[in-house]
Amino acid sequence: MEVDLRKIVGRYGFLFLVAGLIIFVDQWTKHLVRTRLDFGEVWAPWSNVLPFIKVVHWTNTGAAFGLFQNLGLFFTVLAFVVIVAILYYYPRIPDEEWPLRVALAMQLGGAGGNLVDRLTVEHVTDFIAVGNFPVFNVADSSISVGVALLLLGTWIMGRGKKHAQIPSDARISQSSESVGEGESL
Repeated sequence: MEVDLRKIVGRYGFLFLVAGLIIFVDQWTKHLVRTRLDFGEVWAPWSNVLPFIKVVHWTNTGAAFGLFQNLGLFFTVLAFVVIVAILYYYPRIPDEEWPLRVALAMQLGGAGGNLVDRLTVEHVTDFIAVGNFPVFNVADSSISVGVALLLLGTWIMGRGKKHAQIPSDARISQSSESVGEGESL
């Protein structure tokens, strides 16, 4: 069995590029926080937005935004399951459904970034503090934006497919029926 490298790169290139960039930025920012701030220390370079936005060195043994603390092993296993599911499902998404492709790449990058933390330092480093919202990181943001994009993209594409399935003459009769009795177009 011969492996066609071009086919693999074609299927997974964008996914690995986006996910890899997210993991790099996530790990780089977490490294800066771990090496330059003591645990609990706050850095607020923009005094005009303090206390609303600040950087704080924090850790998390649960899920995103500090939910479900002390379930690190569960979330480690879950991250592996999510990564395998994305790798399996991604090449089956048609190219024209790019919002879903971007969403899965963002989720893979976020899951990978937090998984690196769980495997290397046994907790996730969080550092972005906005108002009273729980402290989070680049990976958490990527997962959240990816989920929102996945839901929005699925909804938009579902509406487009539903609209495309209605025959054009039915759309015309639907629009003329909505005008109302006694009115003309």
